[in-house]
Amino acid sequence: MGIDIAIVVFYLVVMLIFGFLGKARTKNSSDFLVAGRRLGFGLYTGTMAAVVLGGASTVGGVGLGYKFGISGMWLVVAIAIGIILLSLFFASPIQRLRVFTVAQMLQLRYGINGTAASGIVMVLYTLMLTVTSTIAYATIFNVLFGTPQWISVMIGAVIVMLYSSIGGMWSITLTDMVQFVLKTIGIFVLLLPFAWTQAGGYDGIMAKLGPTAGAAHFDMGTIGIDTIITYFVIYSFGMLIGQDIWQRVFTAQSPKVARWGGTIAGIYCLLYGVAGALIGVAASVLLPDISAKSDVFAAVAEKVLPVGLSGIVLAAALAAMMSTASGALIACATVSRADVMPFFGHLMGRKSDSSGVNPEHDIRANRLYIIGLGMIATIISMMVSDVVTALTIAYDILVGGLLVAILGGFIWQRATGIGALASMAVGTVVTLATMIFTNILANEPIYFGLLSSLVTYVVVSLMSKPTPAEVLNTWQDRLSGREIAISDDLMNATESIKVEQKH
Repeated sequence: MGIDIAIVVFYLVVMLIFGFLGKARTKNSSDFLVAGRRLGFGLYTGTMAAVVLGGASTVGGVGLGYKFGISGMWLVVAIAIGIILLSLFFASPIQRLRVFTVAQMLQLRYGINGTAASGIVMVLYTLMLTVTSTIAYATIFNVLFGTPQWISVMIGAVIVMLYSSIGGMWSITLTDMVQFVLKTIGIFVLLLPFAWTQAGGYDGIMAKLGPTAGAAHFDMGTIGIDTIITYFVIYSFGMLIGQDIWQRVFTAQSPKVARWGGTIAGIYCLLYGVAGALIGVAASVLLPDISAKSDVFAAVAEKVLPVGLSGIVLAAALAAMMSTASGALIACATVSRADVMPFFGHLMGRKSDSSGVNPEHDIRANRLYIIGLGMIATIISMMVSDVVTALTIAYDILVGGLLVAILGGFIWQRATGIGALASMAVGTVVTLATMIFTNILANEPIYFGLLSSLVTYVVVSLMSKPTPAEVLNTWQDRLSGREIAISDDLMNATESIKVEQKH
């Protein structure tokens, strides 16, 4: 155990070192928030895979495999399909928009201010994502160090806040690459082959489980068709519109990188989901008496791996959780500063701050937002032990309220700002109301929310005046990249004139 602790501590120190390395690349707010939009294929692919594969995909995926067999892969597969769809069909247009937040995309497309409807939901979603990841990695510190929950939360939260605030997205990108490598080694090179071999492979597992249980463990539908469909509706669609995912798309240096780098990341996630489920299947034979699914990952690592290698796998689990926590935290800070605070400032009669619309400056303010929101997430994590319900609410509102307006803006030109606002309001209210009158964790809220949002979007858009031509022209220019090209040409011409004047 001493060697495992040393490995994990070394990993945490490395995270801080890479945080300071990222600071050297951070010169302005664009560098801080979206890594200067300069990530190439390798960095982009690694950081996209790292941010989506968090505690739910790693610890949760293994736990689902333990309980439901190979069909436990569907949660991670749904996430992977969402990333692939986003990358193939939406990443290139999103990258060309040159915005920082989803609300800015809505304003650009519809000519309306969507901060009230979308920004607050995004803050809730990303904050709760940070909380769940914080609680998840705190459980590993509990096991390793024997510390109380609140101290374990503090240890991880301070490290995540430090490296996230020091260099922003550049620091997060560099740490994500370390975490991506660790996860790959921990899952594919160590835990899967060791667990599968010690369980006796397919034949050994079938012999130990028996014909009935064995068949159920290798049945793709054991988890339930309704559950599989709900995973796709919530998580695949959630990947398409989440601020934490969009913010990674913004970091790509070109639409081509965003499209194909993200697609490769999605394929990697597919394999990761299958690997996690297979590890869970092996664990069901090796450790048949575990009651809590969340304990399976650490228990099987300790069971099948020698000291030292188990430390690497535990560090890999931490990497999965911390990459999601840091990505969600900077996304939460970005939306808070760019969308939510200007909105509340307007309600209080304050003059609007242009930095809230396009925050290309003031790195110090961005750091303060990360630290402040990180402290809020830390306090919530200390007070709550199970936030699955809260996270489900955030995801349901995110998808039920915002999906139609966001994706509709890309595929339906006749859609209007009034239609978008109405669909967001109706979808959110119907989703929440269905939760209240049925069950928060039921499947119905997301379906009723999406259906009501879609109907409202179409009907109100057709009944209202079309979006002004100048708004659509600006939108189309931005989507095609023409506006950016013109801006670059003007900038280059200005620089040439300045050079000529000097001579």
